[in-house]
Amino acid sequence: MSMIFFACVVRVRDGLPLSASTDFHFNQDFLECRKRLKVLSSILAQYPSRGTAKGRDLSIHFVSSGDIACMAICSSNYSTIMAFCFLEELQWEFAASYDTTSISLASRPYAFLEFDNVIQKVKCHFNCVSSSQTKANWEKIEEELKFQPPVQLKLEDTELMNGITNGGHAGVHVEVGKLLLHTGDSRLPEPNFANDRKTCNSSRSFCTEKYMYHCYLYLFYSSARKVKTFVLFFSVCLCNIYLYGLRNLWQIAFHIGVASLSSYQILTRQLMEKQPDCGV
Repeated sequence: MSMIFFACVVRVRDGLPLSASTDFHFNQDFLECRKRLKVLSSILAQYPSRGTAKGRDLSIHFVSSGDIACMAICSSNYSTIMAFCFLEELQWEFAASYDTTSISLASRPYAFLEFDNVIQKVKCHFNCVSSSQTKANWEKIEEELKFQPPVQLKLEDTELMNGITNGGHAGVHVEVGKLLLHTGDSRLPEPNFANDRKTCNSSRSFCTEKYMYHCYLYLFYSSARKVKTFVLFFSVCLCNIYLYGLRNLWQIAFHIGVASLSSYQILTRQLMEKQPDCGV
């Protein structure tokens, strides 16, 4: 199907993701394309203002201007001109919403995650309209592309870029556990764009230990169980408050809800009475 699957806004100088559409696609080709988009976003300053990385099924398009760049993953049969029309409109919307000072001072990934609402609206519009419905913008972009064609890349080329930018190491694969371990992994909306291997591993280790200890308190009796349970619960709440901006309110509510349920189960669980020895 010819469509736009994903879009994001990044800072050109360092590839810091500023906002992105919170679309979850678990297709392996899409996940590979996301990893390559991450690599490409870190070196956009080396390229002209427009470019396309073509793949067999999926392609990456990008437009940069000033401090920001807009990137999109589209099906390979999606019109290149329409893709650039989409990115130009997205860039205009972002520039109209945020000033250059706040963009320059952004220090953590997805500082403008609320812009996702605009991304989704524009993406939905371009997935539904035809070229004739955007004729004026289409003709303008078409003329610009004839005068200055976008740089052409291959998705396979980003494998080499990945080796250079990461010292030859492959990217970190974050796996999703079940329930408590799933909440420990945080399922941030792909904010691992700007995190390095060390940060990802530290976060995973901390969260895994915390939620496994929750499981331990539920399964085994421990002295001062109430105190430990409350400390763990409040640590979960504090972590979610700290991560506000990387998660939306539904995700925060989900994680706190799971922590509340597990804490309640720990506190209300009764020890089994030891049965009298009736053996002869």
